[in-house]
Amino acid sequence: MSVQARVQDRRVRDYPFDMHETSVSPLYATLQREEPMSRVQLAYGEPAWLATRHADVKLVLTDPRFSREIAQGLDQPRMRRQSTGDGIMGMDPPDHTRLRRLVGKAFTMRRMNQMRAGVQALADRLIDDMVERGPRADLVEDFARLLPVNVICDLLGVPYSDRDVFRTWTEGVTNDATMKGDVLFEIGDELDKYMADLVARRRKEPTDDLLGALVFARDNGDKLDDTELISLAGAGLLTGGVETVASALPSFVFTLLTRPELLEQLRKSPELMPGAVEELLRYVPINTAAMFARYALEDVRFGDTVVGTGDPVLAALHAANRDPEVFDDPETIDFTRSPNPHVAFGHGPHHCIGAQLARLELQESLTALLVRLPELRLADGAESVEWKYGVIVRGPSTLPITW
Repeated sequence: MSVQARVQDRRVRDYPFDMHETSVSPLYATLQREEPMSRVQLAYGEPAWLATRHADVKLVLTDPRFSREIAQGLDQPRMRRQSTGDGIMGMDPPDHTRLRRLVGKAFTMRRMNQMRAGVQALADRLIDDMVERGPRADLVEDFARLLPVNVICDLLGVPYSDRDVFRTWTEGVTNDATMKGDVLFEIGDELDKYMADLVARRRKEPTDDLLGALVFARDNGDKLDDTELISLAGAGLLTGGVETVASALPSFVFTLLTRPELLEQLRKSPELMPGAVEELLRYVPINTAAMFARYALEDVRFGDTVVGTGDPVLAALHAANRDPEVFDDPETIDFTRSPNPHVAFGHGPHHCIGAQLARLELQESLTALLVRLPELRLADGAESVEWKYGVIVRGPSTLPITW
């Protein structure tokens, strides 16, 4: 039977699969066992292959036989009706490698270490504000959204007076509940114009923040043009750096508050926090669905399945993170799990460049909440928590807490 015939014989499932709170659809486990490379259809774009096994996901994300660049301009699988350029996520090496290297010069571990005390102080200040208004708060609006937007704006050097509008932009880019993206172009234009103005200011008055460092790289011989710089600083670092943490943090807190044995374990052994964050990243889905399809540049075999040249493939990160071939007892949260090769931040060339910053924010935020609010609990029970499933991220839209 030909490859084309085998593809036509396969059932094409609507995607994403069912979602509920922090659960991962049981269909992923079924597919891992029975049909690890399946066919799916997102709301928009052409049908795609869906990789669910850990090894297959890593291969799709790293193998040069798969391309993000050729997806640009195609009817690629997507959650939004509108299709726009993907910036650095739409590049292949060597162009992608060049941009990653330039950002890496500014996004150093030294800079991250220097930021830890500031993140700690910000978390404490936000908790002080909640306590002053308390004894009840919405963790999403009063903490989880405020912390990362302030951290990334500090990193980029965005004036404090402009941070509310940045929150509006990042929510619009990632959490469009209609999945149509009708406001996407408007938001994108506003964000690009704003970042262009900031770049112009940095050229006149150099600074030592991240945006200043990127401008310095652009103006001192490296091949980072203005369009790339604006895209990196705006849609890339700003929206990516805010929404991941803003969604993951309340999801993690919800998980801890609904599993008191885990909460008690962290309270008794705070040294487990780094491992706890890694395990929560593995276990709790952050993304709504697999996204950013890679296109096969040639026929690629996965077991008895051949992905044909020109076919798009989606890598299901949260399915890979529950793969029993890699993780013992994957449905159990184990804060001492080691090794923990999760792919929550992706893998390979497009691995999230802000992963270390996200880890820092999650560790310090959870630590501050557990230390400062020893009686922290859900204000109205788990059923009171409202959830959002946007075009990119998923998580609580409200999380009423008390202490």
